[in-house]
Amino acid sequence: MAGTMKKLILVALLIVFSAGMASAQMVRVGIAAEPYPPFTTPDASGKWSGWEIEIMEALCEEAKLDCVITPTAWDGIIPALTSKKIDMIIASMSITAERMKSIDFSDKYYNTPTAIIGTKTMKFDATPDGLKGKYLGVQIATIHKVYATKYFTGAKIKEYQTQDEVNQDLVAGRIDATQADSLALADFLETAEGKACCELKGMVADDPEILGAGVGAGIRKGDDALKSKINAAIAAIRVNGKYDEISKKYFDFDIYGQ
Repeated sequence: MAGTMKKLILVALLIVFSAGMASAQMVRVGIAAEPYPPFTTPDASGKWSGWEIEIMEALCEEAKLDCVITPTAWDGIIPALTSKKIDMIIASMSITAERMKSIDFSDKYYNTPTAIIGTKTMKFDATPDGLKGKYLGVQIATIHKVYATKYFTGAKIKEYQTQDEVNQDLVAGRIDATQADSLALADFLETAEGKACCELKGMVADDPEILGAGVGAGIRKGDDALKSKINAAIAAIRVNGKYDEISKKYFDFDIYGQ
C-alpha cells in the first residue's frame, strides 16, 4: 500500500512539473545581427545587452515565455518571421502600414523622433533644401531609406547593410550625413569618433505613414495568442515600474513618447 502511495505521489509530481515546463513557451526572438547601441550591443563572447534586450527580457519574464535571442540580418528579418525561422521581432522596428501588409505588431513599447546628423565641416539643416547635393547614408530596408527616397530627392542617397557601416563612412568623410533614430544617433555622437566628426543637423518633418506610430514587437499574422501575451506584458511593466527602472539606466527622458 505504501509503495502504491509513493507511486501516486511521484506521478502527481511529474504531472505538476510537466505542466510547469509546458507553461514556458519557447519563443525565438529576432534581433538585428549588428550592434545598435544603446538598444542592442554584443560583447566579445556574443552576449547581447542594451535597453531593448533588457526590455525584451522583462516582457518575456512577465509573459512567462522562454525567449531565445536569435540574431538575424536586418534585411531578412521579416522573411525570417513569416517563414517561421523566428517567432517574434524585437529590433526597434517601427509600426508602419507597409510592414503590416505582411506581419502584425504588438502595441508600441517606445517612440522617438527621426534625426539627421552630419559632418561639422558643412553647415546645413535637416530639410530637402539643406540636403540638396549632399551624400546621405541610410540603412537598407528601413523607414529611413523610404523617407529619404521620398523627401530628399536632391540628395545623393547611399545604402548600407548596417547603420554602423553608415556611421563609419560618415567618420571617414565618404558621406556628408545620415538619417536614423535620434537615440541611436545621439549614442554615436557621444563616442570619440562621433564627437570629432559630426553634429546634430535637426529632426526630420514627421510623416506617420512612413515613420510609423512607434516601435512594436513584430509578430506573425494569426499568432494572436503571442500578441495578446506581449501586449499584456507591455502594459504590466509600464504599470509595475519595471519599464521605468530599465529606462532610467539608459535615458534621462521618457522614451515611451506620445
